[in-house]
Amino acid sequence: MKIRVDFNRCTGHARCADKAPDVYSQDELGYCVPLYQEVPEALRDSARRGAANCPEEAIRLIEE
Repeated sequence: MKIRVDFNRCTGHARCADKAPDVYSQDELGYCVPLYQEVPEALRDSARRGAANCPEEAIRLIEE
């Protein structure tokens, strides 16, 4: 699974980092910073939870 963030849509709510701090972080302005390019199997549910909580739907998960 890969994480893609549309930085044109992200507005810095940081809900992803709040709901899944093991997968998402935030920069100094609160914008999403994924911690992985390739999400480990054990963290995939967490990645989904963080993405699902983005009010702008700026996070896309690509399952391979």
